[in-house]
Amino acid sequence: MTGQSCRYCNGKLSINLANLGRTPLANSYIADPKDIEVEELFPLHVKVCEDCYLAQVVDAVDASSIFDHDYAYLSSYSSSWVQHAKHYSDTMVERFHLKSDSLIMEIASNDGYLLQHFLAKGMNVLGIEPAGHAADVAREKGIDTRVAFFNEQMARNLENENLQADLIAANNVLAHVPDIGNFVAGFKHVLKPSGVLTFEFPHLLNLIKQVQFDTIYHEHYSYISLISLERILQACGLRAFDVEKLDTHGGSLRVFCCLASAPFETTDMLHSVRKAEVDACLNKPEGYAGFSQKVQAVRDGLLNFIEEAKSKNKKIAAYGAAAKGNTFLNYAGITSESIDFVVDQSKEKQGRLLPGSHIPIFSPEKLKEEKPDYILILPWNLRAEISHQHSYVRQWGGQFVIAVPAIEVF
Repeated sequence: MTGQSCRYCNGKLSINLANLGRTPLANSYIADPKDIEVEELFPLHVKVCEDCYLAQVVDAVDASSIFDHDYAYLSSYSSSWVQHAKHYSDTMVERFHLKSDSLIMEIASNDGYLLQHFLAKGMNVLGIEPAGHAADVAREKGIDTRVAFFNEQMARNLENENLQADLIAANNVLAHVPDIGNFVAGFKHVLKPSGVLTFEFPHLLNLIKQVQFDTIYHEHYSYISLISLERILQACGLRAFDVEKLDTHGGSLRVFCCLASAPFETTDMLHSVRKAEVDACLNKPEGYAGFSQKVQAVRDGLLNFIEEAKSKNKKIAAYGAAAKGNTFLNYAGITSESIDFVVDQSKEKQGRLLPGSHIPIFSPEKLKEEKPDYILILPWNLRAEISHQHSYVRQWGGQFVIAVPAIEVF
């Protein structure tokens, strides 16, 4: 991509969505304070193609710089996400009559959080995962995992090994690939004639409506609507036949796809989501107008809350060393002067500093030691899980806070 042309169709990126300035990579946690001096910052600016309406970061960071061996995110640290994966496995087995000789493949399989449920049902599984550390964790669970970026060439190699799947999950990965056309083109090689492919991704329509700008970060190269996805599918010999609305990540879509020639009927729900996007003008420039001003208002809401709390000598901590939180903190210019510390369940992150803001990361036990007045939940999509697990903060009068789409104290 040239920086001002669409990475998929080469159309003009003439529609501005949000410019969040220069920030570090959202998952580049700092292990040694000396590394602060060499911390890199990259532009974080999203525009929309005027031809295919794919929303995308303008200056893409090379994927190998993000998803290296030490990439810190492990899916299994979220109990609700593991449960989401189990429910997925149960419903897919029932709906598509999967059996013990079925092959289930996952692209971006992380630490095996999803495939472990199919493996437990006695099915054949194969994970494709670019982050070596996550792949190592998956292998320890007995999940066959290949360390690689999925693309059309790799898919051809799998096809040559006669590895074609009955079900392929590509959940929360579509946004993470810089060459989305080459990525999607691979699936026609590894799907059986009646195989099913599912994509899950945060829905661009919700991002705009709920001002979820903190889901924008460098490893999310694209921000996807059904309108933009269906154009790519059609060009790659695939088609969507059904869609489900999910609560995950602040509102996601699960799109069911197949080969263009497969005998799946298009559902009413697919037509409904298409209509909702057209009604919101996601196929026109005006559907994206005014978003930047809403982003600024959300930022100002958090800054005003912090200023007022600090004026009353209140102690503020944060929960969740999450990528979305890093986007918000860095865009707002928040540092450890405003938020004392952040806690996270992941031992991979504890003892490090958040990128950019340099707020120290501790175990959740730190909350009991410090007893903060306010705990800002950065991964607001997990608010129910987090507030339930740590309801003990009420013992000292502590309260939880979320900032998206507006300040809420509870």
